[in-house]
Amino acid sequence: MKKFWKEFLLRGLICASGGPIVLAIIYGILGATGTANAIPPREVCLGILTITLLAFIAAGMTAIYQMEQLPLPIMILLHGGGLYIAYILTYLLNNWLKNSLVPILVFTGIFVVGYALIWLIIYCVTKSKTEALNRKLKEKL
Repeated sequence: MKKFWKEFLLRGLICASGGPIVLAIIYGILGATGTANAIPPREVCLGILTITLLAFIAAGMTAIYQMEQLPLPIMILLHGGGLYIAYILTYLLNNWLKNSLVPILVFTGIFVVGYALIWLIIYCVTKSKTEALNRKLKEKL
């Protein structure tokens, strides 16, 4: 477990700086499109802090896959659940998502479908690479 937390902190710290960059791009687009001409300092501060924390958690959560004692489906559920909680809290705290049932259900549906699609792509690519590697190994034997 100590190895997990060390890896979690390392990965999180490496990627946490990406959060403010993403937020700067979002605010830049809002300003360029005229959607937001002035953003209150409190909103900017909250956005920077929550997005930095979100990037830290999202990167750190990938350390779960280093824990070989857990079955892959459990790791996927822990990873997805951790990401879901981090994202929904960030969106709700910043008022990017309305705190009512329908928007939360829509967000949840989009998150689950997106997460499943990403895992399907990862599975297909990994399976293809594994099969190609196995073919090469058989040819050498």
